[in-house]
Amino acid sequence: MTAGELDPADPEGAIAAAAARVSNWGRWGPDDVLGTMNFLDDDTRRAAAAAIRTGRSFSLSQSFDMDGPQKGWRRRTNPVHTMLDTGTDAVAGIQGFPHGLGGADDVIAMPLQCSTQWDGLGHIFDHGRAWNGRPAEQVVTSLGDQVTGIETVADVICGRGVLLDVGRAIGENGELPDGFAITRDHLEQTVAAQGATAEIRRGDIVVVRTGRLTRARREGWGEYAGGPAPGLSFTTADWLHATEIAAIATDTWGFEVRPNEFEVAFQPLHQVAIPQIGLFIGEMWDLDALAEACAEDGIYDFFLTAAPIKITGAVGSPVNPVAVR
Repeated sequence: MTAGELDPADPEGAIAAAAARVSNWGRWGPDDVLGTMNFLDDDTRRAAAAAIRTGRSFSLSQSFDMDGPQKGWRRRTNPVHTMLDTGTDAVAGIQGFPHGLGGADDVIAMPLQCSTQWDGLGHIFDHGRAWNGRPAEQVVTSLGDQVTGIETVADVICGRGVLLDVGRAIGENGELPDGFAITRDHLEQTVAAQGATAEIRRGDIVVVRTGRLTRARREGWGEYAGGPAPGLSFTTADWLHATEIAAIATDTWGFEVRPNEFEVAFQPLHQVAIPQIGLFIGEMWDLDALAEACAEDGIYDFFLTAAPIKITGAVGSPVNPVAVR
């Protein structure tokens, strides 16, 4: 079986074969915790500043509120935002502050992957092995990710971002249908259609727009969280490895095409990309406003900063990515 062929009845074989082709285990030494973020070095980051042309900035984050898409799968819920102190309390004089001082304070409770987020390297295992071949039970325990916690990349995820608007380049009316598997050919067709500024370089942070979030905005959340969706084909594992990108994110809940391309499987591309390639994956990013701006002037690269919250031992993190064009 070649990299571009799949036997729908054999996910185990496909995963094993892909892992053998693309594994980066040992590439940066036995103690590595950065994975593909090693491609995003100081020189690459400094060169990325050239992508700032107008200074216009775009948040690529969805909202964090109770109107989000989550439905409770594996205890993933929407954020619960609670006020601890309010203007009502201040006016009532019950806060106990002197000389007329009043204030507001609040708290939020939420799963770390309930909205726009990064998957960390401790998020997915392959046959009991985490990134770089470590035994999963020695990496993530009840105390959290003791090796590759999301805090290890808190200061490195900023550099050149590239939008691949596959929804606009390949789809109808700027959107791909559910179940559409984005192949290497589709990605390369999109690069060709968008021109020189969409060229993928070593250390890039690639963002792929499918249009799925656009449809959710128009029709309601429906099955956005966990249901059918366009996304990357399992066969793109070789492209993800060969391009030496630092990270990739999409506007969908699960990054890869759903339903997955095998008869019985659950997120098989995750199983190769995270523990084997060491790739950072972003999900539920809001790329619509950025895509409109890129389509207007034909420029598809930008400076992107997307630091996770420095939550010690977390295997994922909310993020407010900001693209500066």
